Amino acid sequence: MRLAVCAEMVFTELPFTERVRRIHEAGFDVELWDSRSKDIAALKSSGAVFSSMTGYTSGSLVDAETADDVVRTAETLIPTALELGVSRMVVHSAELIEGKAARPVYRSNGSMWITGVRTLERLGALGEKHGLTFCLENLNTVLDHPGIPLARAKDTLALVEAAGHPNVKMMLDLYHAQLGEGNLIELVRTALPHIGEIQVADVPGRWEPGTGEINYSAVARALADAGYEGTVGMEAWASGDDMEALGAFRRAFSVQGGPVHDGAGQDTTDFSTEVAL
Repeated sequence: MRLAVCAEMVFTELPFTERVRRIHEAGFDVELWDSRSKDIAALKSSGAVFSSMTGYTSGSLVDAETADDVVRTAETLIPTALELGVSRMVVHSAELIEGKAARPVYRSNGSMWITGVRTLERLGALGEKHGLTFCLENLNTVLDHPGIPLARAKDTLALVEAAGHPNVKMMLDLYHAQLGEGNLIELVRTALPHIGEIQVADVPGRWEPGTGEINYSAVARALADAGYEGTVGMEAWASGDDMEALGAFRRAFSVQGGPVHDGAGQDTTDFSTEVAL
């Protein structure tokens, strides 16, 4: 497994490019959200490996009236993804504005399912053309994202399966899944063939692993046993010191969780109880 850290949520007192450098120097890949306000040249010069970024800026994947906007804006972001070497572009089932539903919908219907699958198929073709993977992220509607239709992990997985395109995968966010559904180990086993990347944070608080109720060491063992070799990204706030939060994340996915690798592909597995960053 490769480990990544979301630069939007740690070292928040620093300029964004400096956050990326800190994460990279600590041996992690980097996740980012909206790239439009970022200094792309500076990010590229940091030497960091960028695992994922937001892959659209408007439109709802499951809304026939605005689905074209998802594909159109995805296409405008592809040059940035290619410049940064991003592998995965993240989309959601509906448009978010500052994390909230742009047009809240509290009941899904058959038309949404059909539109969602067709939009994912179009994104898959776009990804295939450019060598990218579009990842549909599950969200929780209990706390953070009310009004987002077809957002639960079981729904996003069903949409990805129905699209059936090799360039369409699932961004499985275990923080959101815990709030909305639970049963995380069985979820990762079921979703494994369709996972493009996994994101983690603990519940409650959305802080780093080890601060809440999720047994991430057990999740890591289940992933290793299932043969998962993809990326796990910490999309979480630091409960205290940022470097200590990164250490806790690495520890959760190292101890009895199989080998993990840093941004240079080197084995950094640490089976002790101490972590040096």
